[in-house]
Amino acid sequence: MGRRSRRLLVPEAGAAMQTLKANVMRQEGFAVDENRPDDVKYEVASELGIRMNRGGDNGDMKTEDAGHVGGRIGGAMIREMIRMAQEKLAKRQP
Repeated sequence: MGRRSRRLLVPEAGAAMQTLKANVMRQEGFAVDENRPDDVKYEVASELGIRMNRGGDNGDMKTEDAGHVGGRIGGAMIREMIRMAQEKLAKRQP
């Protein structure tokens, strides 16, 4: 199976998504470099006991392990986006 595409439907949202990731993962207690928020995946992997090569090939990584790392990050981001949407909707209510 080929590599999954990570293109955003709205490419202009890329910077905002990286900022969201950095803020959410910081709230989750991870040290996040503002200039490289995607690197938080290495810290998440370490916390989960999963070995990842920094800047190297992780082709030998189990799909399940990759899912645990990505799920921890993506799940936190989704929860925050839902919270933000609920807050915005609540402000619209009379």
